[in-house]
Amino acid sequence: MGGAISLLAVNFIIAQIFVVAFLIIAAKSREKKPAIWCAAGFTVASLSAVFETVLPFSVVPKLFAFGAFASVLAGFILIRVALGLFYRVPTRLPLLAGFFLASVILDLLIYDLPRGTLKHAFFYQLPFFLIQIWSASTIVRSKRRFPADWILCGLLGLTSVYYLVKIYAAIAAGAGTTAADYLGTPFALISQALGAMLIVATGIAMLGVMVKEIIDEARASSELDALSGLYNRRGFVDRLMPVLETAGADGPGTLILADLDRFKLVNDTYGHHAGDGVIRQFSRVLVELMPSRAVAARLGGEEFAVFLPRLGLVEARLLAHGMRAALASTRIDGLPESVTITASFGVASIGPGESLEAAMQRADKALYAAKASGRNRVECAEQPATGVPVGSLRVGRK
Repeated sequence: MGGAISLLAVNFIIAQIFVVAFLIIAAKSREKKPAIWCAAGFTVASLSAVFETVLPFSVVPKLFAFGAFASVLAGFILIRVALGLFYRVPTRLPLLAGFFLASVILDLLIYDLPRGTLKHAFFYQLPFFLIQIWSASTIVRSKRRFPADWILCGLLGLTSVYYLVKIYAAIAAGAGTTAADYLGTPFALISQALGAMLIVATGIAMLGVMVKEIIDEARASSELDALSGLYNRRGFVDRLMPVLETAGADGPGTLILADLDRFKLVNDTYGHHAGDGVIRQFSRVLVELMPSRAVAARLGGEEFAVFLPRLGLVEARLLAHGMRAALASTRIDGLPESVTITASFGVASIGPGESLEAAMQRADKALYAAKASGRNRVECAEQPATGVPVGSLRVGRK
């Protein structure tokens, strides 16, 4: 019995470590609820260790046996809710509550059945098997397909198999004649040892997917321009470089550079709040008109860029004219109705093997030609003379 109690203590301590870890994740993540539900799940499930430790010494063992069963199952259900929130899969709380109620009633009904029999072992382990399968199916139903998600799904599936194996193990190794005898059986040692391993593996996997989410959020924030909602220069370059490196003989696509006309005058006359409104509105125009696979960025100040994959110069020029016309006809909040905001555009097709900086320099020249010709215009750059190895030049035109 001493060995089983020691393993129960280890499982309890492990669960508390995960509780703290998930609470830390909740403090760092923008979406706190999944981590909080996970912490609650491990907290509730860990109570089973307390119930099972006290059970052999209690005058009412049925109460503590029921508590051990209910706390583990309730903890698993809370974790299922957490997975539903994290993976954005609808969670039917009434259905989970009904499942819990039916399971605890089943546990009470089978309590007096002979232990170590197939009937008792099957109906005791069945709810645990079902909730693990239910949790694994949540990941399968989600749209996330990262390796960490599949690892977690696999561990949940393995845990469900573990509860099926426990049906056989309870019969083969012996689970005691009463609930109070359980801790003194070889089955208890096997069950607690394997359970500890699965708790650690599954808990680490759950922490892993949530930490990855935090890292992805931080990376996305570092690559986005807060005012416009578009990519910043870094994010723009990071997304273009792989495309340029794998482009075929026809070239990767076309680049549009845009610059708001007389933007400093807007800020000086109507204030920076109005200027911010212009930035946001122009960003919306770009997003609404560009193709779904295009990438848009605010390079800095009033300068913008749009990359159009696999689109030719003629089509890109027409698109730039549409963006120009849409902005000129847009009413900007915070500006008088008589004020028209315009932008100038430079368009350049990126040649095969051409570096991003070389393409941006040619588009930049076309943009300044549009400015020199009176603004509110679209000009196209000359075709690249020769290819330059991708990435051989420093990116950026400033």
